[in-house]
Amino acid sequence: MVNVQESPKVKREVLEVSSEIMSEAGQFLRRNGFIEILPVIISPITDPLNHSVLDASINYYDGQYSLTKSMIFHKQLAVRVFPKIFTFSPNIRLETEDKKSTGRHLIEFTQLDLEVKDAKRDDILTLVENLFVEVFKDLDKKFGKIIRSTNPHFSIPKIPFERVRYLEALEKYGSDFEAILSKQATEPFWLIDIPIEEREFYDRLDGDGKVLADMDLIYPYGFGEAISGGEREHEYEKILYRMSLKGNDQKSLKWYLDEVKKGIPPSAGCGIGIERLTRFVCNLRHVSEARLFAKVPGSLSI
Repeated sequence: MVNVQESPKVKREVLEVSSEIMSEAGQFLRRNGFIEILPVIISPITDPLNHSVLDASINYYDGQYSLTKSMIFHKQLAVRVFPKIFTFSPNIRLETEDKKSTGRHLIEFTQLDLEVKDAKRDDILTLVENLFVEVFKDLDKKFGKIIRSTNPHFSIPKIPFERVRYLEALEKYGSDFEAILSKQATEPFWLIDIPIEEREFYDRLDGDGKVLADMDLIYPYGFGEAISGGEREHEYEKILYRMSLKGNDQKSLKWYLDEVKKGIPPSAGCGIGIERLTRFVCNLRHVSEARLFAKVPGSLSI
């Protein structure tokens, strides 16, 4: 039985910081040639994810819509129309109750999703690093005193961020390496070259075919994952091969595969969790404190 939970009290200052993050991030991207597109809330296709969540779909006449888990497929299609796009995408992921206490999970959250036609991973790394610097400079100017009253570690990130290879970290620290490195770090850092089995079929194989041209951004001081992204597979046969390896159902992704047959360009991009970024900046205990009307896994709230 689901628990009924009141939404936590969210401080006015936190909402102001969150609003400014979205404003400055959008302005930064526009200055760099991006346009903002409207988000997709329901679609016959959505991200299959690399971990299981409860079903979030609705029947409509003789068809079925899924609530958006991420806009990955729509971003790939969107760059056929415009080469640099972003959107503030509402995501619904009905996570299981064990995610309740991580401090990082909600079942409804917002991602700043961006995608760039013909880009490589390094292009996105540089773009995001510069975006973070500009956002943090803006926050320091407008809210620095307020932020530091609750977060003594707040500072402008130093670029370039350190890059840590996934398999090297796994070998050195074991399966809990991400949490260990996050607690040790005092600056954001990238995890790169992520093994094929750890990601979805749409991420591009790199090098010897065992790792992906992917990355995660990890916050310091134990705040954990901030961003996931990378280069995308765009060739039809390679996508089918990757789907077979992951056991994805081709029928459920027919709409996407039909578009791939028509041709989609190579691209790279990422998704930045707004609530997680707000939590990190404001030194919050849980992402539920970073937005109004928060939905925590395993609970029912307004």
